[in-house]
Amino acid sequence: MESHNITVASIAARVHQFWKSKEPFRIYHGSTNSTRQSQHAHHNTVSTASLTNVLHIDRDAKTALVEPNVPMDQLVRATTQSGLVPLVVMEFPGITVGGGFSGTSGESSSFRHGFFDATVNWVEIVLPDGEIVTASKDSHPDLFWGAASAFGTLGVVTLVEVQLREAKPYVELAYHSLSNMEEALQTVRDATKDSSIEYLDGIVYARDHIIICAGRLTDTLPENTQPQQFTRSWDQWFYLHAQRTTKYNTKTKIDYIPLEDYLFRYDRGGFWVGRYAYRYFLTPFNRITRYLLDTFMHTRVMYHALHESGHSKQYIIQDVAVPYAGATEFIDWLDEKENFGAYPIWLCPLRHSPGLMARGTASFDKTDGKDVSSTGTEDDEYLMNFGLWAPSYANNVTEFIAKNRQLEGKVHSLHGKKWLYAHAYYTEDEFWSIYDKKKYDALREKYHASHLPSLFEKVRVDLRPQAQNNQELGWIGWAKNTVWDTWPVSGLYGVYKAWRGGEYLIKK
Repeated sequence: MESHNITVASIAARVHQFWKSKEPFRIYHGSTNSTRQSQHAHHNTVSTASLTNVLHIDRDAKTALVEPNVPMDQLVRATTQSGLVPLVVMEFPGITVGGGFSGTSGESSSFRHGFFDATVNWVEIVLPDGEIVTASKDSHPDLFWGAASAFGTLGVVTLVEVQLREAKPYVELAYHSLSNMEEALQTVRDATKDSSIEYLDGIVYARDHIIICAGRLTDTLPENTQPQQFTRSWDQWFYLHAQRTTKYNTKTKIDYIPLEDYLFRYDRGGFWVGRYAYRYFLTPFNRITRYLLDTFMHTRVMYHALHESGHSKQYIIQDVAVPYAGATEFIDWLDEKENFGAYPIWLCPLRHSPGLMARGTASFDKTDGKDVSSTGTEDDEYLMNFGLWAPSYANNVTEFIAKNRQLEGKVHSLHGKKWLYAHAYYTEDEFWSIYDKKKYDALREKYHASHLPSLFEKVRVDLRPQAQNNQELGWIGWAKNTVWDTWPVSGLYGVYKAWRGGEYLIKK
C-alpha cells in the first residue's frame, strides 16, 4: 500500500496544479476498449498508467483491493488462485477494473448482479481539486454513483474494492436453439428463475436462428467428457462453435468449459468483428487462416489496430439496450438493411433495478431510474442488451452519421439506453434531453469538477476539426487523404502499429 499511496499522492498533486490554473485535463489509463478517438496529449493528461496491481484479496470477506488499471485477465488469475472469481467479469481480458466501473460495463452474469459498478463496494477517487476521498454506497453515495456514470469527468479513480464469489473449475454451458425473439425472451425468463443459472447471454445468427447460452459453475466433468476450450490458437472461435452446434440441432447441447475459457470466450475474434478484417484484406476465412493469424485476432491487438487505422469511423460499433417489451420490435427493425441488416447480434440480459443502483449513466437519467415503459411485471427489472458491430456500408460520412443517429433515435423511442463507450452522435440538446444536466452540473460543482470536460464533451463525435483541417491543408491534405483512403493503406498501417505495440492513445 505504501507504493500505491505514493503514486496516488503524485497524481493528486498534478490534479491540484490543474485545479489552481482551472485548466481541464484528461485521464490517461494506458489502454482502452472504447472506440472513441483519443484526445489525450502530454500537456493535458493525468496518467494513472502505473496503477496496475492487485493489492490484496480477502478470502473471508470475498473482496479484492484492486488498482484501476488491472485488466480482467490479471484480476481473474489473481482471484482464482484464492478460489474466488469476480461477480461480473467483462468479456475482453484487456478491459480494466477502472474502465468497468466508470464505463457502464456488464456481462453474462449481469442478469444476476447488475452492471460491474454494482459489484464494487467503494472507490478511492482524487477529486478535481486534488483531495483524496473514499466514496461508497453509504459514504458520499452521490459521488460513488456519479463516478460510476461520468466516464472520468468527476475525478480520478485510483483504487477499487471488488466483490468476489466462490469459483469452480468449469462452466456447464447449455445452448438453447430458438426460432424467434419471443421464444428467446421466454427462455431468458425461465433461466432467470432458475437460481442455479449464473451466466446468461445469446447470439442472433438470423431472424429465425437465435441461441441462448445458460451456464452454471461446476466442480467436475461427466465421465468420458473432454472440456471445450476457446482460448488456444487452434480452438474454434466461440461464436462459430455455438453456431455449428445449434444450426441443425434443435436439442439442447451442453459443453463443459474451463472457467477462464468461458469468461474470455469472445476474446479471439472480438466476438465476430475479426472476420471483417479477413474480408477487408481479401483473406480466406477458415480454421487454418484463423490459426495462422491468431496473434492479430485478440482484442488487445484489434483495438490497437482499430484506433491506428481509423476504421472505427467506418463501422457501426454500438451497444444498446431496450426493455424486454420492446425487444421483438427492435430486432425486427434491425433486420431491415437500411437500419442495420447485419448478423450476428449479441444478446445480454441486464438487471437494472433501482435497488441495485446498477444503472450506469442512468444516475443522470431524467426518469430517475423509473422505467417509463413499465409493464408491471418482473420484466421491468431488466433490459436486453444488443451488441451491434458491423461495417456500415455507408457511401459517405453524412450517411454514416445518419445511420448511427437513426439507431440512437430508435433506441430512445423504445425507452432504451445506449452505452457511451462507443461513438455518440447526439446533438448537445438531444443529449441533455436524455440526461439530467442540472443534476450533473450540481454534482460537478459540489466536487470541484466544473472546469473539466463535461460528459457530453467526453463522449460526442466532433467531426468539425477534421473538416477544418482538410480545408486548411488544401491540395496537400487532399493528396494525403486520398492515399490514406486507398485500399489497403489504412488497414496495413493499423496492423503494423498494432504489431509494433507501444502506446497509441497519447498524441505524439
